[in-house]
Amino acid sequence: MRAWRVRHVKDRQLVIFLSLIIGILTGLAAIVLKNLVHYTHFFMTHGFDFKEENYMYMAYPMLGIALTVLFVRYLIRDNLGHGVSRVLYAISRNKGKLKPHNTFSSMIGSSLTIGFGGSVGLEAPVVLTGSAIGSNLGQLFNLNHKTIVLLIGCGSAGAIAGIFKAPIAGVVFAIEILMLDLTMTSLIPLLLAAVTGATVAFFLLGNDVLFSFQIATPFLLHDIPFYILLGVITGLVSLYFTRAVMRIEGYYKRIVNTWLRIFVGGSLLGLLIFTFPSLFGEGYEALEEVLTGNGESIINQSIFSSFIENQWLFLLLLMLILFFKVVATSTTTGIGGVGGIFAPSLFMGGITGFFTSRLINTVSSASVSESNFSLVGMAGVMAGVMHAPLTAIFLIAEITGGYELFPPLIIASAISYLTIIYFEPHSIYNKHLAERGELFTHNKDKAVLSLMNARKLIETNFITIHPDAMLGGLVNVIAKSTRNIFPVVDDDGNFAGLIILDKIRDIIFKPELYETTYVCDLMETPDVTVHPDELMADVVQKFQKTGKFNIPVLDEGKYLGFISRANVFSVYRRLLKEFSDD
Repeated sequence: MRAWRVRHVKDRQLVIFLSLIIGILTGLAAIVLKNLVHYTHFFMTHGFDFKEENYMYMAYPMLGIALTVLFVRYLIRDNLGHGVSRVLYAISRNKGKLKPHNTFSSMIGSSLTIGFGGSVGLEAPVVLTGSAIGSNLGQLFNLNHKTIVLLIGCGSAGAIAGIFKAPIAGVVFAIEILMLDLTMTSLIPLLLAAVTGATVAFFLLGNDVLFSFQIATPFLLHDIPFYILLGVITGLVSLYFTRAVMRIEGYYKRIVNTWLRIFVGGSLLGLLIFTFPSLFGEGYEALEEVLTGNGESIINQSIFSSFIENQWLFLLLLMLILFFKVVATSTTTGIGGVGGIFAPSLFMGGITGFFTSRLINTVSSASVSESNFSLVGMAGVMAGVMHAPLTAIFLIAEITGGYELFPPLIIASAISYLTIIYFEPHSIYNKHLAERGELFTHNKDKAVLSLMNARKLIETNFITIHPDAMLGGLVNVIAKSTRNIFPVVDDDGNFAGLIILDKIRDIIFKPELYETTYVCDLMETPDVTVHPDELMADVVQKFQKTGKFNIPVLDEGKYLGFISRANVFSVYRRLLKEFSDD
């Protein structure tokens, strides 16, 4: 089969075909996941009303996360984690290989988590699903690393396009978040996957894709100062979001007992949702209310409905919702729920924009559009949290069905990004990976080095000599060797040192020393050694620091061979050519 494919189907043709298949499958995955969550949510909440203070809402999130943990622990037996982070890790450290179960496991896990009220989003699970579809198709056809990574990008683009009906945003997401090379070779498959995913979603769901909104109020030039202010505010909110999520998740990791962690976190999450019902699930219903001019309803549903007559109390309640949304999101993921921060960042942005516009309209004579500010706020927080201003700009533009808000979207997204980048150089997706030195997708040099294996670069054609050997024996070894370095190794294979020909050249032509001079007196200890399982980035760093051309490889003191700078460079160039598009 593979031989026939190689003879009759060119790689580029195969990639085009696979990108269409991936688009279809990811579009279907987005539809299935959306419906799973919708009907789970409907089944669990039908007939209940927050206004009646139904205490079942306090138990639902804990129950959903407990079911998710059982599913992951006993059926999947793998860590699903943050979906996008796992995709980045697979590209950086696992040659783009995602496990087959990732094509469905995160969909089931997120359905249980979000359907029961977990305060996270669907997007990261569907991105992991789409990326896993691309990865496994690439592995099935024995494609190389570069092509598998491209198919992963196609999967993520198709997933975002399918769930938001936003093909341009899907392509930009794959390029901006996964840092794929933007060339014609990669762009065409990404576009095909994205438009196919969006078309499948539109064909089966029509306009019923999360939410859509038509802009009613035009952008006005005299509002630019207020949009600049919104950019700064959303940047600071993004900073709070990023740091709070990381810290709160860290707190939950300290609770070793799984069920105690679920009980503590689930109780807190249930209490937060009972107090502020808008924190239930993804939060898109609350965003729809805000965008359609019914922002007061997100407080009306809560126990504080009597306070909305006072504008200052209303603004205070909006601030509390912003504060506790981050707590609810990080609690959901920290205790074992499956979901992403895509939807929470949109929720935070929408509420931030609504809060800012209401504050401006309250304290000044200006009259700004609350719906427009909510939309621009969504882009601002997304740009800051994900470090992806282009994705944020195009997503909101496509959601609104036009580009009337392009200027304020660009202003707020750029300022938000510049604000958070001053404090946080890495996004919430890749912060942990970067801290562990495992983020290579954003650095082609590190990405190529991650494909290299120190053990496979070991050269063994160096003739060894015993430390008790005499100079005469060393001269005989030198005569037989094509190398100018001679490792000194004892009977047990332990590395003792090395002899460098250039440093003994003045005595090897003195026969009177052949039987009186021992090798152990001539050898020297190398400045640095390499372990066979050491990261190639560290090996290259050792070459740079020492200026050596050959470094011995030792495993617990045992001599294995040498790694040469020339061989590393040769393999690096070959992989770089394979890794990069022409």
